[in-house]
Amino acid sequence: DLYLPEKADGSLPVIVWIHGGAWLGGSKENPRALPFVKRGYAVVSINYRLSKHARFPAQIEDCKAAIRWLRAHAKTYRLDPDRIGVWGESAGGHLVALLGTTGGVKELEGKGGNAGQSSRVQCVVDWFGPTDLAKMGEQSGPESRIDHNAPRAPEAQLIGGPVQENKEKAAKASPVTYVTRG
Repeated sequence: DLYLPEKADGSLPVIVWIHGGAWLGGSKENPRALPFVKRGYAVVSINYRLSKHARFPAQIEDCKAAIRWLRAHAKTYRLDPDRIGVWGESAGGHLVALLGTTGGVKELEGKGGNAGQSSRVQCVVDWFGPTDLAKMGEQSGPESRIDHNAPRAPEAQLIGGPVQENKEKAAKASPVTYVTRG
C-alpha cells in the first residue's frame, strides 16, 4: 500500500513499513509509519510471504521486490529513489536489517520483477528484530516463553528446521552475516 501526502514539493522521501509477527503472521494493515505522511513522506506498507507458506529467502525476496518496484515507479508517484528508508518491528525488523546489509547479494534478490533496479536502501530502523538467528537461544532468559532452539520455534519455521541443526541456513538468514564497511 502506498500513502502519499496531499501536497508535495518535489520528490518524496520514502518510508517502507515491514510488519512483525514472527514471520508467521501479521499484516501490512495499519502501518506505524502512517503519521509520517503528514510530515511530507511517502509511506509504503508491504506484506511478504509468511513462513507457513514459504521458507526463507522468500520473505527477503518479497521485500527486495518491493524496493525495486518503488524505484521503477518513482517518477510516476514522485518518489525519491535515493531516499528510501525501511522500518520494521520484530520479524519486520529482521527483514529491514537484511535489506540494509544485503543490497548487493544477488542470491537473495529473487525473481520479483524490475531486475534492473537496485534493492539497496539508505536508512534502516530495526525495532527489536533479530540479527543473528543462531544466538537467539542464548539471548532468551528463563522468563522467555519461547525456546528458540526448538523445532517449532518461529525461526525454525522460517529456515525449515531447528536453528542449531541448520547453522548454515541460520547464517544465510542472519543480517550480521552480511555486514561490511559498505
